Amino acid sequence: MLISIETMNICIDQGNSRTKVALFEEDGRLAKTFVYKSFTSSDVERLFSLYPLTDSIVSSVVNIEPSVVNALQRLSRHFILFDHLTPIPIVNDYESPETLGLDRLAAAVGAATLFPDKTALIIDAGSAITYDVLSAEGHYIGGNIAPGLKMRFYALHHRTKKLPLVDVAENTLIPLFGKNTTDAIAAGVVRGVAFEVKGYIRALQASKTKNIVVVLTGGNAPFILQHVQSPMTYERNLVLIGLNAILNYAGKA
Repeated sequence: MLISIETMNICIDQGNSRTKVALFEEDGRLAKTFVYKSFTSSDVERLFSLYPLTDSIVSSVVNIEPSVVNALQRLSRHFILFDHLTPIPIVNDYESPETLGLDRLAAAVGAATLFPDKTALIIDAGSAITYDVLSAEGHYIGGNIAPGLKMRFYALHHRTKKLPLVDVAENTLIPLFGKNTTDAIAAGVVRGVAFEVKGYIRALQASKTKNIVVVLTGGNAPFILQHVQSPMTYERNLVLIGLNAILNYAGKA
């Protein structure tokens, strides 16, 4: 496979259940994305053989395989195992920076990259829902963590004796008020999250903060987009965009 680009970055975001990989061109444009259930050193070798990769960064919420790190170190001109000591192009004002999730930090950098000079409310709707704020001056202010959709459904089922475990698919019609127990749970959870999101947006707007942008990411983002009628930008690769910005910045720092 012939590629006309001279060099590319590889950015790896390893989560609990899957690994997301993105290749970026020199100008910062996203060229390719991949999702792996299991990411191994063989996958690293294959990607480096197919594409003109030079620099790499990996962020992980679990213990990454040493063989993957070794392969990246061996094949990369510049390699970063992202942690809280890695130089980043924003200021982290969190009181305990070493406890801040690296995915949340990378998402904040991604928002700063896409929306410079704007205050960003970053909503990551995954297993948990995180709400993080980045100031227009590039300071990570802080954020909150709440249960995600599946966690709320699971809690209602397992922490009660009679409530069923409910699962809703994308584009499912959710009533305002349920007329049976299944619909009542679905409406309570999905609309509850929607009202929660609206509340955070209104609170930030009420603070008289100007130039606010709401950036949405995460696997359950479509549920929020469907039920929150408020201007927001959906970017599924926000963390990877942030990792690429960190890789480029750290290489110059």
